[in-house]
Amino acid sequence: MIHIVSDTSTLLSTNQGKEHNITITPLNVTIGNRSYHELDEIDTKGFLELLKNNDIPMSSQPSIGEKMEIYEKLVLDGDILDITMADGLSGTYASACNARQDSTYAQRITVFNSKTLCGPHRYLVLKAVQLASQGKCIEEIISELQYSVDREKSFLIPCDFSFLKRGGRLTPLAATIGGMLKVVPVMTLTEDHTRLEKFTMKRTFGKALQAIAECYKEMGVDENYYMTVTHADVLDQAVKVKEYLQTCFPSTEIELFDLSPVFITQGGPGCIAVQVIHK
Repeated sequence: MIHIVSDTSTLLSTNQGKEHNITITPLNVTIGNRSYHELDEIDTKGFLELLKNNDIPMSSQPSIGEKMEIYEKLVLDGDILDITMADGLSGTYASACNARQDSTYAQRITVFNSKTLCGPHRYLVLKAVQLASQGKCIEEIISELQYSVDREKSFLIPCDFSFLKRGGRLTPLAATIGGMLKVVPVMTLTEDHTRLEKFTMKRTFGKALQAIAECYKEMGVDENYYMTVTHADVLDQAVKVKEYLQTCFPSTEIELFDLSPVFITQGGPGCIAVQVIHK
């Protein structure tokens, strides 16, 4: 048996993970001098309410101890494949690797760096469950996941750039963008998927979205890709983004999700992420 483990970067709570035979370790968000397991102890709506009245939030990865506890329990009746969010954007991958190293059963635990987050991460984890149910071994599952990871592209359009700057996940050059007025920045992951860098800057949101669509057209995005639009409390705008992209890519499956508290902590309220990954 292969146990699939991941974290709330997948936008799945622990209970939702159980419904898909996935063990989820929550990421943590601290606000108002209290820490919460996101999606379990606090949802997006509750977090945004607290954000209106409190200091700047902070986020953190699951502890090594939490990972160890899960590994030691699951390894009793199977091998483990832990698919974490991108290393560099979070310490989750490092925590998982350290927990594996400290485990007595390290040879039965595999940690896979998804090099992505949110929608594509969710897709990879659900794909792993499907492949495991088909009798694939861990090496075969990783091979198929890696194919998808190598054909992934993520964009972020922030509304409040100060959150990204405080989060420390920008390249030095990208960090200077926040002071520019009357521009809509579009961020993307660096080539090594560890930080965010500038993709382009446009005068309007529509032009920014058009630039994203053009990039995806150059990639050859079609029915073989899966696309997501995630947002931080700007549902109406996100729906319009999804509708526009669906006209550009009529054969591509596109889903809409709320961003979780940890990713709002990084991207800021009002941000929208557009991501695509090969199936």
